[in-house]
Amino acid sequence: MGFIRKIITSRPKSEDVFYTDLSKILGFKPKNISHYQKAFVHRSIRVIDKKTGFPINYERLEFLGDAMLSAIIAAHLFHAVPSGDEGYLTQMRSKIVSREHLNELGKDLDLLRFIRSNVILSNFGENVHGNIFEALVGAIYLDRGYAYCQKFIYKRVIAPYVVDILKLEGKITSYKSLFIEWCQKKKKELVFEVYEDSGNDSVKQFSVKLFVDGELIAKGRATSKKKAEEVAAKRAYYALQNEITSG
Repeated sequence: MGFIRKIITSRPKSEDVFYTDLSKILGFKPKNISHYQKAFVHRSIRVIDKKTGFPINYERLEFLGDAMLSAIIAAHLFHAVPSGDEGYLTQMRSKIVSREHLNELGKDLDLLRFIRSNVILSNFGENVHGNIFEALVGAIYLDRGYAYCQKFIYKRVIAPYVVDILKLEGKITSYKSLFIEWCQKKKKELVFEVYEDSGNDSVKQFSVKLFVDGELIAKGRATSKKKAEEVAAKRAYYALQNEITSG
């Protein structure tokens, strides 16, 4: 860990401060601090691992972190949105792990303060924030395993957007899925009830009632059950918008 120690001690902050600040971000104490130190080494430093002869920088950890984010968020969406088909789940995972979203997360945690680089910070592009966030996730996995990695991703990526997750990039793609997610979070029972369909085959209409904990919240009517449920969910969302958006 000699090369890492040199990198860290060359900074204004001591290694103890790095450890303390990092622990606050993680929500737990690292076991092997060297994994995290590597997560902030930019390739411009040109450090070589004396044991392997390979360059040391955050790019390999970034690759690992990207894979962990994708897998853990996919598993969350699979359980949280039981109505979502493959296309919808793929779309939502893409939004959550979009470069823009990861960049925001990296900025919110101010991860750039830890980076060691020969490049002036002002010359970095926006994507560096998301890159080192992914590298941090990879370091967590190497240091503490899947369970800690999952907890960190849920706390930092998923939990703040349990409702807003379906509004990322300013668009609600499915009010029904949003409502299901919110009800699951609040442990509320959600029921869609078809109470009428009428007309001939070419103009057949379906009517749906939406109940939350046994209380009728909204109704919807459309040419298919799926569309009628979406209409009812949209009306229910606006009926309970203050309660939903307040968390």
